Amino acid sequence: MLPLSSAELRELDLAHVWHPCTQMKDHESQLPLVALRSGSGAWLEDADGKRYLDAISSWWVNLWGHAHPHINDAVSRQLATLPHAMFAGFTHEPAARLAAELTRRAPKGLNRCFFADSGSASIEVAVKMSFHYWQNVGRPRKTRFVTLSNSYHGETLGALAVGNVELYKAIYRPLLMDVITVGSPDAYQRAPDETAADVARRRIAEIATLFADRHDEIAAILVEPLVQCAGSMRMYDAEFLALLRELCDHHDIHLIADEIAVGFGRTGKLFACEHARITPDFLCLSKGLTAGYMPMSVVLTTDTVYGAFYDEYTKLNAFLHSHSYAGNPLACAAALASLELFDNTRALETNASLAAHLGNAAQNAFEHHPNVAEIRQCGMILAVEFVRDREYREAFPWRERRHLRIHRHALDRGVLLRPLGNVIYFMPPYIVTPAEIELMMAVAREGLDLAVA
Repeated sequence: MLPLSSAELRELDLAHVWHPCTQMKDHESQLPLVALRSGSGAWLEDADGKRYLDAISSWWVNLWGHAHPHINDAVSRQLATLPHAMFAGFTHEPAARLAAELTRRAPKGLNRCFFADSGSASIEVAVKMSFHYWQNVGRPRKTRFVTLSNSYHGETLGALAVGNVELYKAIYRPLLMDVITVGSPDAYQRAPDETAADVARRRIAEIATLFADRHDEIAAILVEPLVQCAGSMRMYDAEFLALLRELCDHHDIHLIADEIAVGFGRTGKLFACEHARITPDFLCLSKGLTAGYMPMSVVLTTDTVYGAFYDEYTKLNAFLHSHSYAGNPLACAAALASLELFDNTRALETNASLAAHLGNAAQNAFEHHPNVAEIRQCGMILAVEFVRDREYREAFPWRERRHLRIHRHALDRGVLLRPLGNVIYFMPPYIVTPAEIELMMAVAREGLDLAVA
């Protein structure tokens, strides 16, 4: 069978496929689908042979580049022996080894792993575990969840409920459980005389009041440590996490850390919680967990939480949550190979140099741009917020869709950028070169100039 050309593949796709996070009508005219054929390193190649530098790690999942030989080999070996088996009543070496490796590397005290199949599913698991824990230990009034404004935790109904990005949530509100929303420590919102740490402490004071008044009904609070990724890559000070951990301990409230996007080295440490030297009660991981190879997620939790479910069958307090692909051997093999690369390449140390180059390149490209309000960075995550008026930080109206001009220009120039509204962000794989960083910055600057003209 001959491979399809880009035009043939687009025609076939548009006749049958419904893509995620997309107004499909866009793909019929102003935003033609890119028909990919292969990937190698930091680059993707379409069916016509054009190459694209993957500056956003294909929705933040790819750590080591596409088709990395070490991970390919690990998955291939596993494919030849055990591609899949149910995980209820059975186990296998890849899952047992992966759980041991994750608990060894995670913040101290996270000794138990529950496998699921997506980031949203891991949030659902953590929320259900927290609620169920309080029922099992005799505190049935603790049923409410607290979320930060501008937060995003996924798009299944439970995960959507505990998030706060209206673009995703508004239409489904009648289907969602009611949660308590508190202000984000987002440093972009700071007053002229405030630091990022000042904002963090101000928000903590507000949460302290809430917890003091309603701790007997609150089960958990959810946070994305350091970076609210889908919320326009807004960032905050690590002191917020340290102080929040203290508040949660004082009031018997669980802390759920959503590191689906920021885990596995994105922030400069393996896990973002390490910046604040805290251990959450639940740590949700996905995306980079398998380095972009297979869909899988995991929730790490404590022996205390695990113990509340450990009992005689007749007590009926087991955690009855399941996924057909939980602990999939192929996904576990990819995840183990990815963790080996952290050890073999000293990636966290190398990333510090790459992050510095990323920051310098962004400053050179955007620091004095009249439409750039802020350049912010956390490790290998960098965001450029552009505005109509720099002095007053007046945003461009969302209906103008200026980010699409940047996206289209970048594709024309062979770079994959997908701005979040008025925010251009960069989250490249860890094998990106300084020259590739310079290319993505130059193309982004060109795109911004076109977008604000």
